[in-house]
Amino acid sequence: MFEHRINIFTGHFGSGKTEVAVNYAFQLARSGKKTAIVDMDIVNPFFRTADARRELESAGIRVIAPMYANTNVDVPSLPPEINTMFEDRSYYAVLDVGGDDLGARVLSRYNEQILAEDHIHYFVINTRRPMTRTVDEIEAMLVEIQASARLRVDRLVNNANLLGVSTSEIIDEASHIINEVSKKLSIPVGIVSGMEEVLNGYKGEPGIERLYLEKFIKLPWDQG
Repeated sequence: MFEHRINIFTGHFGSGKTEVAVNYAFQLARSGKKTAIVDMDIVNPFFRTADARRELESAGIRVIAPMYANTNVDVPSLPPEINTMFEDRSYYAVLDVGGDDLGARVLSRYNEQILAEDHIHYFVINTRRPMTRTVDEIEAMLVEIQASARLRVDRLVNNANLLGVSTSEIIDEASHIINEVSKKLSIPVGIVSGMEEVLNGYKGEPGIERLYLEKFIKLPWDQG
């Protein structure tokens, strides 16, 4: 799961994309890789990689985030430090990209650099969120993001959850939908993610990598 140098996470708003990206960065670092995480979300000011900055930096992970992340000012600009992720190949980078096609558009700025690198593009799916509940909805969202980013999705991520009431049955239900998407678009399911107590109860798809999540990202009403 951690063999690629550039690891990109996209997905619809509410998919849990940032939580997945942050946890992936922690586990990438624990695998012995020199790790950086880049907050490329210039659309949504609430669910930000910077929420977990203290924990990430304590784990030795470099955090690159917009200057105004987690403040009352949200300016749609990206830090020039992002370029160092393509120049300094000693880093394994996790790119947390904004939701929907508008957020994914920032990837197109770095299209040439990404394509020249060993990279993988994960599309995070939560079938319990609006606009990604069905095969057709997921396909439409994925196609929009691919076109906007100018970057093909390489793997799907099953991140089906309902916050505090998530169950292994929810993951199993989602797997049937996501597997249909996988077959239709010829994109493999790469990861199934969830809190450890929930994921341990899920017996399906034993050959797919599992990403056990810890809660790092605050909800908007938890900010303070």
